[in-house]
Amino acid sequence: MFGWAVTFLIVAIIAGIFGFAGLAGTAAWIAKVLFVVGLAVFLVLLVTGRRPPAV
Repeated sequence: MFGWAVTFLIVAIIAGIFGFAGLAGTAAWIAKVLFVVGLAVFLVLLVTGRRPPAV
């Protein structure tokens, strides 16, 4: 999940550099949402003591 957040953050930065404000804003918003969801999942797993399945 954090990998996707970083990917969208990079897309937002590149889109911002090239002047695509709408795309940059949307990608940044998606990156924020994915980061918060990933953080929430991490905290829930940390509190419950479970480990995510091995990939």
